[in-house]
Amino acid sequence: MRILGVDPGLTRCGLGVIEAGRSRTIALVDVSVARSSANAEVPDRLASIADAFDAALNKHQPDAVALERVFAQHNVRTVMGTAQISGVVMATAARRGIPVALYTPSEVKAAVTGSGRADKAQVSFMVAKLLGLDSVPGPADAADALAIAIAHAWRGGAGPTAAGPGNPGSVTPAQRRWAEAEKAARKRG
Repeated sequence: MRILGVDPGLTRCGLGVIEAGRSRTIALVDVSVARSSANAEVPDRLASIADAFDAALNKHQPDAVALERVFAQHNVRTVMGTAQISGVVMATAARRGIPVALYTPSEVKAAVTGSGRADKAQVSFMVAKLLGLDSVPGPADAADALAIAIAHAWRGGAGPTAAGPGNPGSVTPAQRRWAEAEKAARKRG
């Protein structure tokens, strides 16, 4: 299964593509960051990111899109831009019939590191390690997009033989902690 992970942002939007297979195998296909100018008008910025997302969909033909769920922040301007890009991504994928899965930051952290409270450095390090990369993909938006794609792969999105909560016989400790973090997040609301 090919998964396109998206770390939404109005200035920088991470786009990470992985191939997920049986026995928890994952491989890097591509990673990039779509950018828009902070000086441009919001509709132009949305169009710029939408064009980059469309190009990634055309180039990689993913089976699924995994997107970071918008969460409350103190900076309303930042959360608005993130929400707007998330809407563009969801609508574009839906028009193409590509399923979209949403993950909170703590769900992604738990899936990749085993701890829903991991910091960005730990997540980036694990992304590089899990994908067999010599260095951490940069900027952070790129590594975050790959982490989101990995979370989807290990959640069980890569099919019935994939590791994850849907296949408890092959769940790793990191995946077990991820499932616990997901359950706790649902209880909170």
